Amino acid sequence: MYVLFYLYTKGRVITGLNLFVHAMDKKITQNAPLALRMRPRTLDEFEEQSGIVGKGTPLRRSIEADRLASVIFFGPPGTGKTTLATIIAGMTRAHFETLNAVMAGVADIRRVIEEARERRSLYNKKTIMFIDEIHRFNKAQQDALLPFVENGLVIMIGSTTENPMFAVNRPLLSRSQLYRFELLSTASVRRILLRALQDQERGLGSYHAEVSPEALDHLAGIANGDARVALNAIELAVMTTMPGDDGVRRVTLEVAEESIQKRVLKYDREDEHYDVISAFIKSMRGSDPDATLYWLARMLYAGEDPEFICRRIMIHAAEDVGLADPQALVVASAAAQAVERIGMPEARIVLAEAALYIATAPKSNAVVAGINGALQAVEKERVEPVPAHLRGTGYRGAAMLGSGRGYKYPHDYQGNYVKQEYLPGSLIGSNFYKPSGNGLEREIKSRMEKQNNK
Repeated sequence: MYVLFYLYTKGRVITGLNLFVHAMDKKITQNAPLALRMRPRTLDEFEEQSGIVGKGTPLRRSIEADRLASVIFFGPPGTGKTTLATIIAGMTRAHFETLNAVMAGVADIRRVIEEARERRSLYNKKTIMFIDEIHRFNKAQQDALLPFVENGLVIMIGSTTENPMFAVNRPLLSRSQLYRFELLSTASVRRILLRALQDQERGLGSYHAEVSPEALDHLAGIANGDARVALNAIELAVMTTMPGDDGVRRVTLEVAEESIQKRVLKYDREDEHYDVISAFIKSMRGSDPDATLYWLARMLYAGEDPEFICRRIMIHAAEDVGLADPQALVVASAAAQAVERIGMPEARIVLAEAALYIATAPKSNAVVAGINGALQAVEKERVEPVPAHLRGTGYRGAAMLGSGRGYKYPHDYQGNYVKQEYLPGSLIGSNFYKPSGNGLEREIKSRMEKQNNK
C-alpha cells in the first residue's frame, strides 16, 4: 500500500508515487547517452538557430510570455527540435504532454484531448501537446487532432525531419507556424563537444579526458551538423580510451576516426531528394563541372537510384543542350544503357562522364522552347485542316480529293530545298524554333537564314 502525500507546487499536484518515479527518471537520465544528458536546459544554452529563438524573435517572445501558439519544427536530426520542445516544457505554466507518433494512435490523441478539456474546465489550464515525428501520423490521426488545434483546446508542437509540405496535412499546416531548423555549423558542434568534456555533472568532465584539437575538428566536421552524432562519437572515444599513468584519457585523431566511421547524410524522398537533384540539374545547366560532380556524388553517397539519375541526364541533354550539340543526347542514352548493364559502383564513372558532357557542352534551350511554343499554339489557336498540298496521297482516290496537289518535292530542286508553306493558314509566319548562336546551332541558324532569304 502506497502512503500518498501531496506537494503543491506551481499549481501541480505531485504524489509520493510520482516523486518515486521522478527519482527513477533522474537515475535513468544519469545513465542515458551523453547526447540526452547534455541537452540545453535554457534558451540561452540553446546552440545556434538564432533566427528562430534568438533574442527578440517572435517565437522566443511567445515562449517567454507563455503565449505559444501551435508550431511545427522541421529540419535535420540533431539540430535541436526536441530539445527546444523540452525547454518550452520547463518554461510554460501549461500542462505538457508528449506523444511519439510512431507508437501513439487515435486513442492516445483522444485521451489527451479529454484530459485537456477537463483541465481547462476545472482549472482553466492550458495543454501543450508535443508530437515527436509528426510525419508518422497518418491522415486519420492528423484529422483527429485538427479540430482541437483549431479551437485552441490544445497547443501543438510538432517535430519532424521530413518536409511538412509533403508529410503534414494542409489543414493542419495552415493552423501552425512553421520553423525550419538548419544544420549546426562545425564551430557550433565543436563548442558543444567542449562543453560536454568540461561538464562535471552531466558530461564527461569526471573522466579527465584530453582530446586533441585535430580529433575535435574531425568529430565536429564529420558529424555534418548533427550534434547528437558528434556527442555519441566523443562519448565512445572517451569511454573506450584507457587512462594513462596520470589518469588522463588522451583521445587522438586516430581514436576519433575509429569512433565515427562514416558521415551520415540526410536524404529522404520528399525533401533532400528534390533539392539535391535540382542543384545537380542547375549545375549542369550552368556549365559548372565541379558542382555537377559534387551533387552527383551527394546523390550516389546517399544511395540514390542510378536509373533515376540517368533519366534526369537524358532529359537535360535534350532540354539544356539540344541541337547545340546533338551528341549530348547520344552520350546520355549510351550512359543509361551502360549503367543498366554494369551496375554500381563502376556505374559512377559512366554517370560522371555523361553529366560532365552535359555540363561542358554548348547550351541551348531552343528545342524545349520550340516544342512548348508549338503545343501552346495547338492548345490556343484555331485547329485548321491540313493544307491540301501536305495531305497524304497513299490511298485510292486521294488525287480525286485534291490531296497533295501543288506539293513541291524538295529533292527535285537545287540544294534539295524549295520554299513553300508548311503551316496551316492561321499560323503562317509563326516561328517556334529559334536556334541559338551556340555550338552546332550556329550553323543551323546560318543555314535557316540563307533558306529564308531565297
